Amino acid sequence: MHHYVESESLRRHMYSVEAACRAYARKFGEDEELFGLAGLVHDFDYEKRPDEHPLPGAEILREEGYPEEVVHAVLAHYSARSGVEPESVLDRTLHACDEVTGLITAAALVRPSRSVMDLESKSVMKKMKDKAFAAGVDREEVRHAAEQLGVDLREHVQFVIEAMREVAAVLGLDGSAAKPSDGDTGTG
Repeated sequence: MHHYVESESLRRHMYSVEAACRAYARKFGEDEELFGLAGLVHDFDYEKRPDEHPLPGAEILREEGYPEEVVHAVLAHYSARSGVEPESVLDRTLHACDEVTGLITAAALVRPSRSVMDLESKSVMKKMKDKAFAAGVDREEVRHAAEQLGVDLREHVQFVIEAMREVAAVLGLDGSAAKPSDGDTGTG
């Protein structure tokens, strides 16, 4: 992933999706490594070829010998371009975790704590209603993907928040980058 992705924010997104997919694998009794791998690599070609994503990435993954289940999930997470619909639990999980992590990250970053540690689904659901907030996140896609996975949207958001908490430091969402409050010079 680091070979292809220079953007720290894109890397953090991929780590978020990896964490959420791993958590769902544990919940569903599925292969955590396989689900985590799909989450980690799903957008690795986006930075270099955004207008073709995920097609070049899927081909590279095949050439590199990645499991076909991972390749299929990568294609299915962006079926509008690939034409590959989510079929398996892995496909539906990756699809459901992709967009929502962006919304959760944005909601965490506008909090005074700049953290997922004190974020709850109620806050994210409220932000979701504001179409100007994180405008790049397709709300209908978030709803549809949760429905495809067979999970309640509010519960899905909370589940993904909790998964992201497990890797909050890696995501820069553990509060350590919070802005000093008024009167706090931050000099200790």
